[in-house]
Amino acid sequence: MAESLNTNTSLQVIVQSPDLGLPSRALTLPRDLTLDHLKLSFLPRSLTLGLDSLFFSFNGKPLPDSSALSTLFSAAPAVLTLRLRLRGGGGDGGATGAESRDCYLNMYAVKKPDKVDPNETRLSKWTTCSLSGEPLAHPVVIDRLGNLFNKEALVEALLHKKLPKEFSYIRGLKDMIPVHLDSIPAAAANAETRFQCPITGLEFNGKYGFLAIRKCGHVLSGKALKEVKSSTCLVCHKEFSEMDKIVINGNKEEVAALRDRMEEERGRVKEKKEKNLSGTKHRGDGKGEILENGKKGGGVKRFKAVDIAPANATKEVYASIFTSSKKTEFKETYSCRSLPLGRN
Repeated sequence: MAESLNTNTSLQVIVQSPDLGLPSRALTLPRDLTLDHLKLSFLPRSLTLGLDSLFFSFNGKPLPDSSALSTLFSAAPAVLTLRLRLRGGGGDGGATGAESRDCYLNMYAVKKPDKVDPNETRLSKWTTCSLSGEPLAHPVVIDRLGNLFNKEALVEALLHKKLPKEFSYIRGLKDMIPVHLDSIPAAAANAETRFQCPITGLEFNGKYGFLAIRKCGHVLSGKALKEVKSSTCLVCHKEFSEMDKIVINGNKEEVAALRDRMEEERGRVKEKKEKNLSGTKHRGDGKGEILENGKKGGGVKRFKAVDIAPANATKEVYASIFTSSKKTEFKETYSCRSLPLGRN
């Protein structure tokens, strides 16, 4: 290249290449020359690297190969650095080894959440209160969907109206079912839980299905109720029906069935209350009467004088003593009913 070009159409450029071990060179180049052509003229033919493996940078900023010198520099001399492109760092020349390492370290610097042990989750659901998270301790209750609670924590939440939305279906004491959990003897201290089935001895730890009998509150394993076919409790021998069984910590299908049963029972109670309050008006027969406002009367029979008339008395005559039996055109005096005005 010619070293004596017109300054209006040329530009002095210093090219250095520390990555390739080449000496720095001062060049006078046409302003419309692109960096791509500069690489072709600057690199020795013995260099086996591809042109796309190299890029020019100015003040640490990578430059596109298609850029012309006139669009990059306005003053002379301009210092360009020819660098090797590091693969795997984005492919645009802007990533260095140090930057890639920082990104790698930062990725692991952020603390990842610990994995939740499914066994711990399962055991916690069966050994702690669903509301407070405290270990289950008598008195223990369940709701109509089979969730376990410490009664004190549940009552306190209801009184202070701090019950979470997920338990909003619990409205009062009627929705709490007291249960009896059979304790494991102290000899079995290595057990996962403090409670067991009183019939089979299976641990109350979530590995086995358990049911509560609503009428008596005893908690038995599903295996015990399956092997011993009985309509009475295996502990207290109190009779119960299929509707009295409540699955504890059931799956989605079992919880959905319990929810449907709960809504059905509440519907029947509501219908019964409405029926009692919507009575029709009719006369009583001495046992009480239903009034227009829907309230039942006291059952007191209305007094009639003829009911206590003497044996030999005429009922109409006797009744006339207390009230007028016939309407006449004459007005009675205040002193005697039988003496109408105008007769004297």
